[in-house]
Amino acid sequence: MDDRGTAGPDAGLGGDGAAPGTGPRTRFLTVQEVAATMRVSKMTVYRLLHAGDMPGVRVGRSFRVPQDALERFLATSPATSVRADGGLDAGLDGGTAAGRLSS
Repeated sequence: MDDRGTAGPDAGLGGDGAAPGTGPRTRFLTVQEVAATMRVSKMTVYRLLHAGDMPGVRVGRSFRVPQDALERFLATSPATSVRADGGLDAGLDGGTAAGRLSS
């Protein structure tokens, strides 16, 4: 209730907008947001979604990706990762072919 004694649009909801006792709400990202996070093109994200490599939800003609699913995907991705010293660990090819600038 607000100071006039009426219930507002969020009456009965927790501070995060979720109903009491239901836990935090899932945040859904657009393909553009996923592409920006991963620093890849939107087409790459669409390919991952269509191949089933990344979970997503179809909303009309658009896709949405749950933020926690993106975080899981990135954490388990076999792609190149950053080492603690700031260097790069090799990806699938062991760093022997692609990614070398000089011999």
